[in-house]
This record gives sequence, structure tokens and C-alpha cells, in this order.
Amino acid sequence: MVSAAHGLRSILVEHGRVTDVIGVGVLTRLLDRDLVDEAITAAGRQEKRVRLLPARVVVYYVLALCLFFGDSYEEVMRKLVHGLRTLGSWRNEWTLPTVGAISKARMRVGEQPLKLLFERVAQPMAKRSTPGAWLHRFRIMAIDGVIFNLADTDDNEAGFGRCGGKNPAPFPQARVAALVECGTHAVVAAQVDPWKTSERTQIPQLLHAFEPGMLVVADAGVYSYELWKAACQTGAALVWRVRTDLALPVLAVLPDGSYLSEVGDPAQKRHNREYENKRRRSGVAVDYLQVRVVDYEIPNRDGRDEFIRLITTILEPAEAAAGELAAVYHERWEEESVFDEVETHMRGGSVVVLRSKHAETVRQEIWALLLVHYAIRQLMTEAAEQADIDVDRLSFIRSFRAIRRQVSDQAAFSPRNSETGDTGHGL
Repeated sequence: MVSAAHGLRSILVEHGRVTDVIGVGVLTRLLDRDLVDEAITAAGRQEKRVRLLPARVVVYYVLALCLFFGDSYEEVMRKLVHGLRTLGSWRNEWTLPTVGAISKARMRVGEQPLKLLFERVAQPMAKRSTPGAWLHRFRIMAIDGVIFNLADTDDNEAGFGRCGGKNPAPFPQARVAALVECGTHAVVAAQVDPWKTSERTQIPQLLHAFEPGMLVVADAGVYSYELWKAACQTGAALVWRVRTDLALPVLAVLPDGSYLSEVGDPAQKRHNREYENKRRRSGVAVDYLQVRVVDYEIPNRDGRDEFIRLITTILEPAEAAAGELAAVYHERWEEESVFDEVETHMRGGSVVVLRSKHAETVRQEIWALLLVHYAIRQLMTEAAEQADIDVDRLSFIRSFRAIRRQVSDQAAFSPRNSETGDTGHGL
């Protein structure tokens, strides 16, 4: 087997530039140099001249910023190229760039290449054997959102705003809505907006990722008739919590205790139910969608029960019983742990602000965070599959730290293309 050191030296001989071999260690297994270059070209950000910081290096550097959130710009760059120095393959004519040069390079590359990379690689990754990922034939997914605190700059204020009126929040804030695969914690689609954009407004931008065979779970506050109707049209099955005061007439009680009902457009409800039923019997179209309702209570810590009402597009109990749907709804808390992984473990706490000082690089940084999280989760899922254990038994923080060590302690270069006889994933 070709050693990492030998492979790296071979690349240097072939390309002649140290920037050609800078990468982010095992993360380049998912984001190899060809894929990064394709995203850069698709975004129209390729260089017209040789630079100290080519666009590909900037992309890898922004990913590294997410691995070493508490370190300075210069320190992250040192860690990114540390492996090249220790192997004796460093080219003296290439010097570490200044903070100003790095900031300008990030602005030059912008958000789009990172966003395109995320859209190209982020796919559901659970296999049929992945524990907790399926309910019968349905892949369990969840939608939710999180707010990121941003650096307090005029550009971030203009681009994202901040909550509060007379007593505004101390930081500008960005709101992110995401579609997550519950069994693997993989974020497969996301939408980034100013804080004042509601989740209900963001979710239509995620519908392109809904697919037949998915079971998409959502919490209270998401439901509206128009959004439910649009989500139904994707072919995905839905299980959404709704307000207890939503009008849901009992049309038929089912053997598992759930019941069939229907939802309609509130703007068109100008008549009472008896009148609308009469119109329907006479052949007049009434805009309603059939749903199945699951009602149940769970005990709270204070000893009082909480009433929960779910509606679903799965109308037959034989496909998913009421108790199973109730259990699946509580799987949506898996997404809460996803955002905890990003906020607490990758960034160091929910009160920590993103380091980017411009709205464009804020978006760039958020897509990089999601990419790094996805890459870590992919490695964890594969490791769990090989060990035949539930991925939930693996520690995210330990995996994160291991990847950080690998980037800074070994040669962090991009794997080469095996189709051309290159060295594969040697690190």
C-alpha cells in the first residue's frame, strides 16, 4: 500500500504547488478535490489567475474553521497545512496568508460553492438495516429550525436583523430550517434566512427534498392548510402535530382508536359543517383533504398530562398503528439533538456567535457547518454499520475530536482520483 507520505510527495511532484494538496483530512473523503472544483465552477467562482489562496483552498479552509471554531484565522491555517510541514514536503515559496488576505478570499468565493456542495452530497444515508431509521416501509424524517447568533456588525445587522423592539437582542441572528434523517442525524436539506422569517415560511423551500417513502414529522406551529396541501403533493407521508382547537370532525373511528377526519382551507369555510355536507352530497366540490387523527396524553414532570393531537396522511392502521405514529412523533427530538451537536459540540455553546462578519460569509459558514456535520455523521453511520451497532451508541463529540486530531496531526491532503491511478484515500 502506498504510504501517506509517499502519496503526498507524488502529488507535489505532479502539481508543483503546495495549495494543490491542502485539504481537510478524512473530510476530503466526502468532499474530494474534483467535487469541490465542480462546485466552484458551477458557482462561477473559479480563478482567472494563480492566487495565494485558490478557491479550492478557501473552501477547505472554511470547513476547517468549523472544525476549530475557537482558534484564530491564522491558527486554523497553520493546522490545515501542518501535515505538509511535518512530512518535509513544504515549499518555502508559499507563505501563510494574512488575516486580511483570508477574509478577502472568503468574500471572493462567497456562499454559493459551499451551498452547492451541500446540495450535491447531502442525501439520506440510512440503510434498511440502520436501527431507528424506519417505520415499516417509511424512512423517518423530521423538520425543525434553529437560530444562530451572529457577530455584531453592521453588515450582519443589515443582512439578518435581530429580534426585539425597544430592547433588541445583543446579536444579529440567522434562522435555519432543516430536514433531518432521524436514524442517522443527517441534515439532507436546509434553508438559511434572516431571523424574522418564520419556520412556516421556510419549510416550502424544503419540500423539494420530500420524497415518496419518507415519513416526515413536524411539531406544532408548522401546520397550515396550504403548507399541508403542498407537502402532501410531494408524495411523502406526513405526521404533524396540530393545535387542539383545529376543527377535526370525527368521520369514522378506526380499530386502533384513531379516527378519520378532514382539513380544509379556513378562508373558504363560510358555512357550517351541515351545509357543507349537503353541498358535497349534491356533487358540489368542497376543498377538503382527508386525514387520520391520533389523540393521546403523556405525563409531564409536574404530574399533569399533556394532550397531543397528530394528523397523518397514513389512513390505514395496518400501515402504521396509532401507537407507532405516537412513538415516531417523539423521534423528532432526534433533530433537536442534531442542532445541539452543531451548537454545543462544534461551536462550543449556543451563546457563541458565528465568526463571520459579513452576511455573505455568514451564509458560507452555515453551509460549511452543515457540510462538516454531515461528513462526521456519514463516517459515524458507516462505522456503526461495520460494527453492527446502533449509531446512537457512538459519541458525536469523540468522533468530532478524532477528526480534528486527524486534520492537524496528519497530512491533510485531498484524496486523488482512483480512476486515474492516484492514491485513493490515503491520509
